[in-house]
Formats: sequence, C-alpha cells, structure tokens
Amino acid sequence: QVQLVESGGGLVQAGDSLRLSCAASGRAFSSNARGWFRQAPGKEREFVAAINWNGGSTYYADSVKGRFTISRDNAKNTVYLQMNSLKPEDTAVYYCAARRSSGLVVSRADLFSDWGQGTQVTVSS
Repeated sequence: QVQLVESGGGLVQAGDSLRLSCAASGRAFSSNARGWFRQAPGKEREFVAAINWNGGSTYYADSVKGRFTISRDNAKNTVYLQMNSLKPEDTAVYYCAARRSSGLVVSRADLFSDWGQGTQVTVSS
C-alpha cells in the first residue's frame, strides 16, 4: 500500500499561485500513475490532473488547463501541482491519489486505489 501526504495548501488571493506537494511512502511509487482531485463544499469530487509513471504523459481537466501543471520527481517520491492564476472557483480540498497497478494516465477516481488526506486551498476574490 502507498501512503500519500499532501502539503502546500493555503489562503491566497485571486491571481496568485500555489504549489501543492504529495509525498509518497510505500511500495512501487515510481511505477504508479498519480493524480490530483478536488472537492468543493456541497459538490462531488472532481478530477484535476494526472501524470503517468515517468512524467511523459499528463492530462488535465478543461477547467484548469493552461493554469495548472502536474509534475513528479520519482527520486523524491513526490508529485507536484503548480497552480497559477488561481480563481475563487478553484477553492476546494485537494486530494492526491495513486494508481496501485498501472502507470497509465486516467481521470476516473475509481481507478485510483490510494488517497491522501487532502489539503485545503482557498482563493479569495
């Protein structure tokens, strides 16, 4: 099993940037695809971005494309989400996720087996 711990959330103003980190421990990190999801109050969890096992393939939700960048450093067992030009509608709890048996990029939450506890991102207008 993989343990995931997110960090880097906070309160920022619209137009600001934040970088989230997700540190992993456990088995087979470097072969797992990873993703970021978010959940705003009263809404369902939604896909944000995903990256394949070696960082060569990424996929983004339309709502964040061009503003967010997902990356990974397998040597540090860490995945990042660089968030630029933040908007109030980006306010949510952000969750890191890992696929347990595949390095391929997907956007479906049910295909990710391991989840972090989440980090709050609040963007004020």
